[in-house]
Amino acid sequence: MEYQHLLIFGGVCTAAFLLITYLWPRMLFIVYKRAILVTGGGDGPIPVNQLYTEPQALFADPVHPPASASKLFTTGVNHDTLVTVGWLDLGEGAQVLHVPDMAGRYYSVQFTDPSKNINFAYVGKRATGTAAGDYLISGPGWKGTVPQGMKQISSPNNSVLVLGRVFVENDGDISAAYGLAKQIQLTPLSL
Repeated sequence: MEYQHLLIFGGVCTAAFLLITYLWPRMLFIVYKRAILVTGGGDGPIPVNQLYTEPQALFADPVHPPASASKLFTTGVNHDTLVTVGWLDLGEGAQVLHVPDMAGRYYSVQFTDPSKNINFAYVGKRATGTAAGDYLISGPGWKGTVPQGMKQISSPNNSVLVLGRVFVENDGDISAAYGLAKQIQLTPLSL
């Protein structure tokens, strides 16, 4: 009889562990989505289907951030890459990601499906090279023709987290890296 309580307690602990393991990544994405779309990067909310690049002044001096700085950027551990973030809703239509010529500089743009917590595509030095390019990002139900000169990235979900990084070599390189990071942009395919 005394083992029965122990078995019930063990079963409840195991169920709780599995539930937390399953739900934790989804809860983090909900928090991150809210941070992007509601709080933003210090200048207010970041609209859906737009990218926001970490301010140059904040990257240059993360120890003394401006009062308007968001914790989304000030608590990060990236001290050698400028961060660009955005949240896509591909149900509104396909988006075109433009990246400038990075001239050999390391950069990456990561696409994450928040429903499954998987990275499904990358654009960047290791995946696509550093030449300028345009990439069509389409949702699972998209029907259309990929414009000439574009590469298609098919998302398994209409909701996508976009996280970009541009390498900064040293303090003298911040302005050049920031200029390149700001050129990573999204536009609707319809435009």
